[in-house]
Amino acid sequence: MATTAEYRLGEFTYPRGWFMVAASAEVTGTPIGVRYFGEDRVLYRGRSGQVYMVEAYCPHMGTHLANNHTSYIVKDNEHVEGESIRCPYHGWRFGPDGKCNEIPYSPAPIPKAACLKSWKVVERAGCIWTWHDPEGQEPDYDLPAFDQYGAPNWVSWNIRPLGELASHPQEIIDNMADKAHLGPVHGSIDMVLFENVFDGVTCRQVLTAGHKTLAGDGNEPMTNDTWYTGPGILQSIMIGEYPSHMLIAHTPVDDGVVKVWYGLMVKVPNEVPAEADIALAGGYEQAGVDAFAQDFEIWGNKRPCIHPMMVQGDGPFHKVRIWYKQFFNPRARAGEFQERVNGRIVTKGTMQDPWIEAA
Repeated sequence: MATTAEYRLGEFTYPRGWFMVAASAEVTGTPIGVRYFGEDRVLYRGRSGQVYMVEAYCPHMGTHLANNHTSYIVKDNEHVEGESIRCPYHGWRFGPDGKCNEIPYSPAPIPKAACLKSWKVVERAGCIWTWHDPEGQEPDYDLPAFDQYGAPNWVSWNIRPLGELASHPQEIIDNMADKAHLGPVHGSIDMVLFENVFDGVTCRQVLTAGHKTLAGDGNEPMTNDTWYTGPGILQSIMIGEYPSHMLIAHTPVDDGVVKVWYGLMVKVPNEVPAEADIALAGGYEQAGVDAFAQDFEIWGNKRPCIHPMMVQGDGPFHKVRIWYKQFFNPRARAGEFQERVNGRIVTKGTMQDPWIEAA
């Protein structure tokens, strides 16, 4: 495990961007403790159904607002009241804006310092997202729309939490350039195309290749269009008989540790997916999880790659790393990094772009 400083990414320990913090199904009227960007936080759903995220510790005496199951505040179903959350120790109540709005036993005015930090969250496509910015500014790019979620002919994803990974996200982002691992790790064969496109906050990889098991002899190669929107949201579309749309989200927990989720949507013949369609999508989802587990195992058992030893045939790792730096530096410098990478890069060593040009 290495730190942001060791990778020399920039001024900030954690990157600016949209990040997943939970699957929608995880967040209920029972508050849960989470940790992101080096801070303990609490997620809960108010009586209206709206999700909120506030810092974990009560300013009164430092009690964790979620990690309690025995207090009568919890037993009497007073832990969440309306859109507010109560401390299970002394009953102080805090609104979703973080301000204390009741101290039940005291007639004195509520101290101005009785506040919790709070964060904006958005619920979309079965996930809870938050915006993180070390400079405290509003988002400078949009959260993806995930248009296929809930659309006709699509089996929506069932978000799988894959747990924590003791790896800096730089190692995960590197995969966008890593042409050479696709055969040894994932079973790609007969590679037709491998290219990267950089465009502002988007980093894209387009791969067309066969596969040892997913595409047998005589089958058309599969095309995967994979892209990051910012530093923490990866989507991938696989074009084939049953098109699929994959999500991989990873969010910093601490410097050098991330939490990861996986989801897959599949397009099926029926406008309203039948039971057989859902079963088919489940098989695709499991195959995708198994493929991602191949990467997960590598990342979890390697030493940090601070200085890659590049050879001919490796993809544009240097470009991916420059692109990634824009999120660890003041947004006023983002254009500086984008100008150094924006455009299309083709990595040779494929059928379309061989090492030796045809005569």
